[in-house]
Amino acid sequence: MRLPEEQEEAFQINIVPMIDVIFAILAFFILSTLFLTRAEGLPVNLPKAVTAEQQQQADFTVTINDQGEIFLNRQSVQLENLETAVQTQMEPGQQALITINADEQINHGRVVTVMDELRTIEGARLGIATKPDNTRPDSN
Repeated sequence: MRLPEEQEEAFQINIVPMIDVIFAILAFFILSTLFLTRAEGLPVNLPKAVTAEQQQQADFTVTINDQGEIFLNRQSVQLENLETAVQTQMEPGQQALITINADEQINHGRVVTVMDELRTIEGARLGIATKPDNTRPDSN
């Protein structure tokens, strides 16, 4: 029981622990989104290009490593079976973007042969993966 002559304590809300919790949650979400990226190809040394642009997520990724081996979405495939392998994964009438990751040390003729094989697929668009060349000054 409180006596009438006692003063009432002023209530205070301490928000410092709440800020700590919010920052911990924010750090959790930032770190967890870093692991949501999907690796689509095998590690190869991509050639550099000044005009390289980021493209939408590719439907299919064809990788040609430095030994000339061909992979479709990280699965090894022979050149003769490449068209069939892509078509079995596509729905009829579906448009597809096929990104070619070719090692810069691979013979140009091998890349052209793979591109020729992929061009026979109806509804397929081809793209060649590069990485930006930041060593050259911008020519704009």
